[in-house]
Amino acid sequence: MKNFIFFLGLGFLFAHELDAMQNHEWRVLPLTSWLPDDVAASVFLLAHIPLMALIIYLVSSQNEKIRTRSWFCIAAFLVVHAVLHVAFFNHENYEFASAISNVLIFGGAVCGLIYILFDIRQLVAWMK
Repeated sequence: MKNFIFFLGLGFLFAHELDAMQNHEWRVLPLTSWLPDDVAASVFLLAHIPLMALIIYLVSSQNEKIRTRSWFCIAAFLVVHAVLHVAFFNHENYEFASAISNVLIFGGAVCGLIYILFDIRQLVAWMK
């Protein structure tokens, strides 16, 4: 069950990134918001190629230690990612207002949180 929750969260994240193109997320991000719109859109899109490749590489690593830590960090990122979206709600260029956009963002966060709760022993071990 824990693995399914993780992969469901990852699915929410990947679908959100498709939705992010429709909602011009690059207009909100500090690293791309200052660029001309067409350039920023391309940078945003192309930057996701190595990011998604890295995520897929890490979650499928044959090294159990790398895979376990990666899953936990990605689950934590899903939660932090939703917090960042909340922080940008009032940004003038924030466009994620639809129900589907919010389901993708916060569905991923819920999955991340559930995964972390399932894997709380890992969190405690890292804190030692």
